[in-house]
Amino acid sequence: MQKKLQLQVSPRTASNSPLLAEAIRAHLSLKKDSPLQYKILKRSIDARSRTIRINLGVLVVIDEELPIDQFAFDYQDVSSSKKTCHIIGAGPGGLFAALRCLERGIKPIVIERGKDVRARRRDLAAIHKEHRVNPESNYCFGEGGAGTYSDGKLYTRSNKRGDIDKILKTLVAHGASPDIMVDAHPHIGTNKLPQLIQRIRETILQHGGEILFNTKLIDLGIRDQMIVSIVIEHKTGAEEVPITHLILATGHSARDIYELLNTKHILLEAKPFALGVRAEHPQELIDHIQYHCRTSKEVQSAREYLPAASYSLVQQLEGRGVYSFCMCPGGIIAPCATAQQEVVVNGWSPSKRNNPFANSGIVVGLELKDFQPYKAHGPLAGLEFQKTLEKQAWILGGHTQAAPAQRLTDFMTGKLSSSLPACSYQPGLRSIDMRQVLGPIISEALHGGFQSFGGKMRGYLSQDAIIVGVESRTSTPVRIPRDKDHLHHPQLVNLFPCGEGAGYAGGIMSAAMDGERCANSMTY
Repeated sequence: MQKKLQLQVSPRTASNSPLLAEAIRAHLSLKKDSPLQYKILKRSIDARSRTIRINLGVLVVIDEELPIDQFAFDYQDVSSSKKTCHIIGAGPGGLFAALRCLERGIKPIVIERGKDVRARRRDLAAIHKEHRVNPESNYCFGEGGAGTYSDGKLYTRSNKRGDIDKILKTLVAHGASPDIMVDAHPHIGTNKLPQLIQRIRETILQHGGEILFNTKLIDLGIRDQMIVSIVIEHKTGAEEVPITHLILATGHSARDIYELLNTKHILLEAKPFALGVRAEHPQELIDHIQYHCRTSKEVQSAREYLPAASYSLVQQLEGRGVYSFCMCPGGIIAPCATAQQEVVVNGWSPSKRNNPFANSGIVVGLELKDFQPYKAHGPLAGLEFQKTLEKQAWILGGHTQAAPAQRLTDFMTGKLSSSLPACSYQPGLRSIDMRQVLGPIISEALHGGFQSFGGKMRGYLSQDAIIVGVESRTSTPVRIPRDKDHLHHPQLVNLFPCGEGAGYAGGIMSAAMDGERCANSMTY
């Protein structure tokens, strides 16, 4: 007999197999020693009141075996296939497009401007220690894309864009914890993502695909509404390569690609995006607020069975949204510039989320009208706006990767911080009035947003909280348009704009699903 149950239990019961089995037996009115097997299907935390509960979806099996998850994929040997697809970018969009190509018998040739995950680490260390940014290998560029050195969040609202379960199963098959199939807000963790990405690379190569690192797209050959060739640049020089299909999955920071397309008069569109700061608090303070604790002892007791607490906040202010973005419990603020003369921040967490700080982007929704001073740049107006603020952060940070920062309470009162609290951002901080970096529109909206958030989370407006800028790469300010049904560019029938960089995704999961969709849309 199989039966699916919805249970609500204490955190202690949820984390203890014998206690959970006892709760299941009680729910089913079974004897205490009745044999049963169970499998958790879904898990979420309900922390709306002081009595925190864990919601569980459970499959219970009595007198038969538990069903085994199927993780089989029909990857074909494409080493000699005459069907090929060139994929620009080895982020989640590009890699999952390549995996789908293997299933379709198409040989994927992935072209990545950055390095593999292992070699990439040295360039990340150089940003932290020497304030030196390699424009081709950094937190945004390289194998796995920006997602490799991120929290690895897998939550998405894009339920209609693809097969979420298939993406999750693919990740598990390549080394992710099976818990991602269960948790309501799954994540993998920065420490585990590089090994997983490496295994995906191995799958692609073992089945006859190709991956070219340190190789950059620099030009396109166009004839009769088709891209007939690409010019790539690598260590030995430039090379023209004939192509049949091109998936463009370059991520949200490949500005040179937008400039190339614009120069070639390939249709682009400016799009709204969000920009703001990283707000960091002691993780214990966020636990205290979210888990309704009165004392540090209660926090310690709650954390015995509960993960580091997160939050999600949003406020509309005169038609402009202010909201939390990419919240990282137990995380680190990371330097994510892709050029030397800019400062960009983002956040990540290890799998255990056990660092002493919690950080989140707090960003303001910007509209096309906000980019009017840059209208001479046409579809790249938002991009120029973004670049201006990042350059300003670099200047005020002292022409280094030190980031401008301010105590949250000082920002609220318009006061320059005489000192800054401890912070996870390793390249260092400069005490700056953040209004000088962000300008009046974003600053005023952030002020109103933080005021609202302080009312929703008592204690959020803390002297120990700090804001660090700028959080500017929430999404691309440029969209590469495509046909709604066939997913190719309206001018070029074999160009498939894909993922975050094209404006059709907002994270690992949605980018991966979009990669699959683009690979499905190619016709031969």
